[in-house]
Amino acid sequence: MKKIAVGESDFKKMITGNYYYVDKTLLIKEIIDRGDLILLLPRPRRFGKTLNISMLKYFYDCCPETIPLFSAAPENQPPGSPGSPGSRNTDKCLFDSLAIENAGEKYREKMGKYPVIFLTFKDVKVPNWDACLYKIKQLIQDEYLRHDYLLDGKVLKSEESKYFKRIISLEGNIGDYENSLGKLLIFLNRYYGKQVVILIDEYDAPVHAGFNNGYYDEIIGFTRNFLSGGLKDTGQYLEKSVLTGIMRIARESIFSGLNNLGVFSLLAEEFDDKFGFTEKEIEKMLRDFNLFHMYEQVQQWYNGYIFGKETIYNPWSIINFIASESKEPQPYWINTSDNQIVETLLTKEGKELQEELEQLVQGESIEKAIEEDIVLKDVFVRENLLWSFLLMGGYLKSSDKRRDDVAGKVYYSLSIPNKEVRITYTRIIDRYFTAKIENKKLEIMLKALVEGDVALFGKLLRKIVAAVFSYHDFGGEPEKVYHALLAGLLVWISSTHEIKSNRESGYGRYDISVIPRDPRKTGYVIEFKTIDTEEGETVESAVDSALKQIEAKKYDTELIERGIADIKKLAIVFSGKEVFVKEKN
Repeated sequence: MKKIAVGESDFKKMITGNYYYVDKTLLIKEIIDRGDLILLLPRPRRFGKTLNISMLKYFYDCCPETIPLFSAAPENQPPGSPGSPGSRNTDKCLFDSLAIENAGEKYREKMGKYPVIFLTFKDVKVPNWDACLYKIKQLIQDEYLRHDYLLDGKVLKSEESKYFKRIISLEGNIGDYENSLGKLLIFLNRYYGKQVVILIDEYDAPVHAGFNNGYYDEIIGFTRNFLSGGLKDTGQYLEKSVLTGIMRIARESIFSGLNNLGVFSLLAEEFDDKFGFTEKEIEKMLRDFNLFHMYEQVQQWYNGYIFGKETIYNPWSIINFIASESKEPQPYWINTSDNQIVETLLTKEGKELQEELEQLVQGESIEKAIEEDIVLKDVFVRENLLWSFLLMGGYLKSSDKRRDDVAGKVYYSLSIPNKEVRITYTRIIDRYFTAKIENKKLEIMLKALVEGDVALFGKLLRKIVAAVFSYHDFGGEPEKVYHALLAGLLVWISSTHEIKSNRESGYGRYDISVIPRDPRKTGYVIEFKTIDTEEGETVESAVDSALKQIEAKKYDTELIERGIADIKKLAIVFSGKEVFVKEKN
């Protein structure tokens, strides 16, 4: 049985280290078959982007690190001869037993034939612009040092040689480093007499760090100039360029002028099985490690993503699960990154957002327009970009596409993909509420509800409302405010109870139903009612109206059908911050 490599993203180490490898080498075939000169393949974090880019590097590169880097061939030595520019990559054996080896001579003949520029920005996550720029300069320095044989021959002119040395000594100005991709492309093309492959992994990692830490404009400007220098109007030097990231930063921000750019997000059918693990790959993997008996649990925890037409599992979580001693599903993926942006977005004030978040956590879907181009700084002011951001980042999955040609928008049904990601949302909700209320108070309130102590539940709910809300929160539709609050609080008993909102039961739609998974426990039907003081309504009359509605429309039908014998019917009535909870006797 092969070993599981947790966190290993170097393709050569995966193969030579006898690690278990899910064969994604047909990505190479699909890239070669595409007519696009530049391809952007955005996927959520930890979905195998770096490993795939590393695989492309070893496939294309004619100067691997495993053999001495060689200088220019003598004039009478033909290109392609041993030790000369363009000689065949000795790492061919890495692909001998993999799918690309059997794809045809059209693909094999490209193996080890091109100089490669390879950069990964996945670790550029620093708190200020100076530190970010310095780290990027070091990455560029490393790639220039990998090609420092260019200094040994007669390929570089005097000023170019000085420029090259400024880069590797970290003495260049910001303009030198903005131009470094385009310069190295030209130098390698001149040296080898061949077109060059550019591979850039996690191009947008510094952009997200800049957005989080206040240097967004600086990193956007640098990234735009850096990529344009290497990719814009450089077709005569370029064989292919592949970029990965989490999302496409809008064209006007970074990719302006790149008309030969093909973007294939997780919504595209192209490349839909090349990142993450498919159903067939998961079945084989679990059988290989004698874990197929846990297939249903693995589905619940890590399945649910839809890329193009493929059902995809989270590879990082699967690998960690198989490698674990306990073999118990855990939320591995959500613990690997700072969810600061997501948390800030989801705890924004807004009644509609809170309602939609409630729907998602309860396992329902919402329909939203999705844009694949994202300007991060607009995410906080344009609602549709919030949902696009969450989808592209792996926090939602899409289904049921609908196109509105009049509005020029594409709508998708969005939902939380699996149990692991749902934990992200519940943790965010937990931090949001516990920042405003005492955790112990919430715990006692929910315990009172579970145990059927309605009086104590109502008393503590009044205290929580007083702590969480101000009077201006109740403008417009106060029932929805209370509905969203209580549904959010009830998330914390979702392991023992199903929490349903606005569902049909009997002859209408109840507000909230609390259905115990153990039918011997107490279930609830809850109806909200605003006290209309202008019409002379009192607490008593509002309570009576709410309870009569529960009875008349038989909202308890679903609980009865589930075999719940102990059913409590609650009216929660309110006027501003005053709230009253009454049970039908």
